[in-house]
Amino acid sequence: MAKTAIAYKEKMKELSLVSLICSCFYPEAHNKMMAEFEDMKVKPINKRASGQAFEVILKPPSPTSDGYSITTPPKKRDVSLEDIQKKLEAAEDRRKSQEAQVLKALAEKREHERDVLLKAMEENSNFSKMAEEKLTMKMDHIKKNRKALLMAMLERLQEKEKHAEVVRRNKELREELTA
Repeated sequence: MAKTAIAYKEKMKELSLVSLICSCFYPEAHNKMMAEFEDMKVKPINKRASGQAFEVILKPPSPTSDGYSITTPPKKRDVSLEDIQKKLEAAEDRRKSQEAQVLKALAEKREHERDVLLKAMEENSNFSKMAEEKLTMKMDHIKKNRKALLMAMLERLQEKEKHAEVVRRNKELREELTA
């Protein structure tokens, strides 16, 4: 412990020597005050590794200042029955007004929901009608194509029967000629 005390004394001598040298380079006196306001002073403290530190000194309030004075709150006046009734009526009116606003908002919301539902139903019915029309058109087209196909097949069959009849007659004629 004696060694640390001796080391501490030597450091203090070195610091005083450093401050003497600094005062030679900077002859004007350093005011350690950083800022001074009406009711407080701010002094910087030695810089630290974590940042800067400041000391804030508050001045005591002077009796002549227009500063803040503690006053007692004004005494409550006597409340009459009429005043209470007026306040209650005003509160009831506010409550009714608020309730009316809530009901109005709910009614508007219901109306909007109903409009949306009607629009959705209308769109659904329109879609159903369009799909039905499209389906009937497609079915008609398929019927026409099938009918045309059947007619073409019947026509080919009749042509084949005619051709077969012609071939049979020719065959019978050949047989008669060869016989």
